[in-house]
Amino acid sequence: MEKTKYVDREIPKISLHDFDSRIDIITRELVDAAENVGFFSVIDHGLSLAEIESMFQTSESFFSLPDSVKANVPWNPNNVGWEKCSQVRPSTGMPDIKESYQMQFGENMNGMWLPDENLPGFQERSLRFMRRVQGVSEKLMICLARGLGFEDDFFIKAHDITRPNSQTCCRLLHYYPTPRTADGTVYQRASAHADWGFLTVLFQRDASQSGLEICPGRETVTEFGRGDAWTKVHLSAGDIICNIGDLLMSWSDDRFKSTFHRVKAPCEEGDYYGERYSIAFFNQPCKDTRIQGPLKKFPMVTGEEFTREAAGRYYRALQEKLEEEKKKNQRASGFDGDDVRGRMREETASPVQARA
Repeated sequence: MEKTKYVDREIPKISLHDFDSRIDIITRELVDAAENVGFFSVIDHGLSLAEIESMFQTSESFFSLPDSVKANVPWNPNNVGWEKCSQVRPSTGMPDIKESYQMQFGENMNGMWLPDENLPGFQERSLRFMRRVQGVSEKLMICLARGLGFEDDFFIKAHDITRPNSQTCCRLLHYYPTPRTADGTVYQRASAHADWGFLTVLFQRDASQSGLEICPGRETVTEFGRGDAWTKVHLSAGDIICNIGDLLMSWSDDRFKSTFHRVKAPCEEGDYYGERYSIAFFNQPCKDTRIQGPLKKFPMVTGEEFTREAAGRYYRALQEKLEEEKKKNQRASGFDGDDVRGRMREETASPVQARA
């Protein structure tokens, strides 16, 4: 396997200390990070280490349940529920070796919470934490709105979590420990991808549970292009890492960058092979929110339409990757499907041509 190419890039660190009095400074720093990197860390955000660790303990309690219990709330297309080793990325065509449980605020969660008899207080603790993270997100939304020339509450209204059709999602993630192999087998964790929502707010349980890496290079939201050099993201205890999603890249007329990132599949010296926990909070607008940037570079769509179209792009890219891998495997085994189909076309076409 080719060795990973790494390059040092600065990940901006933005303090929300004295937010009201420093909002202009914070806005400048945030807009610069959004335009040039697409990733930034947030400190002095108001969530204590104890609050964050308490949610990780809640997450661990959920994932410690038997699969038969977790399977009572299976993932569904509303983007809620539990899945295990089922997410396949277009960048690899291989499933991520992890499990996750996705929660929302609104009507999509009807029947999707585990009852207290399985995990007492789980829903209450989760929603309390989610509301706290929403508070941090809304401060960032004010700055992003100012940066694009919108009213301060423009993005907050678009992401109103009190509405039944809210789509904002909190995802608990548990990556399984992976074995060290000598035969070149690689176990994917979260292979290269961009998030298709508005803004992702990410918590990592322990700085030692490394693996998060970024790879800038996209210039337009409609393309999957990226560079070939990765940068490791190092977090201190309590830091939040944030990244711009495809939806905000579109909403900003490609001004803010949705950057490719991954949780690296451990395969090289120094990689982390152990168990890993993280929590991702995906800010996504309500289904009927109208989305169009100030320059109107892209047609207006609703939040629901953007999510559906983004999922479609993702699916098409995945199918192309799977077809590419299929052809590669056929060539390696001496069987070329395209060549066979070509010969069949020639053989079937010959009589017709002769009659003409």
